[in-house]
Amino acid sequence: MTRDDLAAHVAGVAALADPVRRDLYLYVSAQPAPVGRDQASDALGIARHTAKFHLDKLAEEGLLDISFKRLSERRGPGAGRPTKLYARSSRQLSVILPERRYDLAGKLLATAIDDAAAEGTTPAEALKAAGVGWGRSLADQARASAGPRPSPARLLACTCQALAENGYEPHRAGGSVVLRNCPFDALARDHTELVCGMNLAIMTAVTEQLHETALAARLEPAPDRCCVVLMPADAPAVHRQPEESTSPSS
Repeated sequence: MTRDDLAAHVAGVAALADPVRRDLYLYVSAQPAPVGRDQASDALGIARHTAKFHLDKLAEEGLLDISFKRLSERRGPGAGRPTKLYARSSRQLSVILPERRYDLAGKLLATAIDDAAAEGTTPAEALKAAGVGWGRSLADQARASAGPRPSPARLLACTCQALAENGYEPHRAGGSVVLRNCPFDALARDHTELVCGMNLAIMTAVTEQLHETALAARLEPAPDRCCVVLMPADAPAVHRQPEESTSPSS
């Protein structure tokens, strides 16, 4: 999540902090069709101008959609202006810190189930393959940001930025990159081996596609972070199982 994304999410949530505004949002959301200011003000027992002010504020934050429609049967001159109507928008709001990406996990798991059935592989194998595909898209994102002929340092910085925007909270420590957050934390705690294997597949695809960074993905379980660390490719490999973590975060 970028700073702009976070600011927009927080602003959207903050818009619902006002009790009148929150009640209006809940009322509009519960209606089967768009509602006007008069209908909303009557339903909540508030002044029309108060309803108008808060409904427009909710629309400014993208929480409500606005449309215009003539409510009377009259047409032509004298029919009056169309009425401004409000309906719940499709915008989804959630601010979870540290960031979690259970939507992405669900997408990868659904892809894995479909692929496993179609190709006759195990769900675990299909999930790793789905992770590889997404890892390559992360690498493409980093390379596009780095521009043509980037230096290894520039490419590494853009790689860390791409990882940060997807919830991993990368921290450069010496020649390694420690991922201080697992976007799939709750899943990793309940299904450690499966989710850690997926994360390892994601990060292996990233480092292999961005080979100029001279990093390799290694399984290094530890509490309260992703169990995958990006280490110098020439560092000796230590094979560890994710179960070794006393409180796995991925």
